[in-house]
Amino acid sequence: MDFKEFILAHDGDDVASLALRRQSLETQVEDWNLALSTLEARSKLRHKVPEWYAIPSLHYPKVLSAEQCSSTETARYKASLVSGKVADLTGGLGVDAWAFSKVATEVLYNEMDEGLCRAAEHNFRELGVKNVLVRNKMVEPGAVKDILGGFEPDTLFLDPARRGDGGRKVFKLEDCSPNVLELLPELYDACPRIILKLSPMADITLICKQLPGVREVHVVATSGECKELLLVMEKGYEGEYRTIIADNGHILEISPLRCASVEMTEELSFRAESEGRSREILFEPGKALLKAGAFDLPFRYGLRKLSRHTHLYVGQQSVPEELAQFGKCFEIVETLPLSGKTMKEVGKRYPKADVTARNIPMTSEELAKRLGVKPGDGSLHIFGTQSDSEGKLLIIARATQREAPVPPRSSRTSA
Repeated sequence: MDFKEFILAHDGDDVASLALRRQSLETQVEDWNLALSTLEARSKLRHKVPEWYAIPSLHYPKVLSAEQCSSTETARYKASLVSGKVADLTGGLGVDAWAFSKVATEVLYNEMDEGLCRAAEHNFRELGVKNVLVRNKMVEPGAVKDILGGFEPDTLFLDPARRGDGGRKVFKLEDCSPNVLELLPELYDACPRIILKLSPMADITLICKQLPGVREVHVVATSGECKELLLVMEKGYEGEYRTIIADNGHILEISPLRCASVEMTEELSFRAESEGRSREILFEPGKALLKAGAFDLPFRYGLRKLSRHTHLYVGQQSVPEELAQFGKCFEIVETLPLSGKTMKEVGKRYPKADVTARNIPMTSEELAKRLGVKPGDGSLHIFGTQSDSEGKLLIIARATQREAPVPPRSSRTSA
């Protein structure tokens, strides 16, 4: 059988079990190692890049490249930032170049690994992509013009490898490959506009100090999980950078970026026994909002911060949709001092709930164990935290019913 037939015949099989059957199976396919790596990679791409999974003839020589590649959603977001001609100097599996090809007039895909490069060339043909040039050259000082070879891009894109010796993860620019700090002068000479993809763990403030010309920082998330940082850089730009949060099609622009000031932080005094007061609303910012450093943004919507060092916010009114879509909203049921006695009481009254520990000396798992509660269905949540005025607290809250989804839109907010 040919490669495609072999992949279809064993799609979904346990790869480790297949490897043990090599002697009886390897004659069925021309490249046994490629077939195994492709089967394993497909399991990782099934939901990540379903358009590629749907084509069983694609080649994946390295499973790690499938783990590290962009999802369809994040690749399309990057593609929304480009036009004209695009040069992807660190092509990898090719998902970003594929997305660029949908909107760009022409794309140059360069990959330093020869095996990945051959696979990408094959895959682009299978995908019906006709406007991508494929090159296999090292990205190193003095090589940028040679890589481009007369190709004049409107945007240069780089996604430096974030693996060091022994496969360990690295986050500093100087530890990634290629070293963008070292290459930047000739990158700017080749193209005045650069988009740099970085790990979501990277320190935004530090990197923007290291790199001249950062105009925009895009914090890209899916389903509340921060996936990547994108820096849009422009030669000669010296102004303040804007921060844009993109999560599931929703866009929030924060310009200019400023962290919360002490003067804006208001302490919340919880009184479980108070009467005649409307229910408090609790807002838990999503990871993308926190990564962007928009700690003071909820204040613009009438919310107050629980504590200077606890990123939880409360208010008397419902959280507007334009903010709510970047976090989780709850209605506070009751608030109690956090003690051994109250933990036992809360555990008995609320045997099933999701648990979060914030700014207290125990993890969420430890708090759940102390409470004696089992995971819930997401409707009830117990927060173990503290306020500056009242100390350690247990907050029991119910998730608020979200209204029907609204079409994604861009919200410009000055934080």
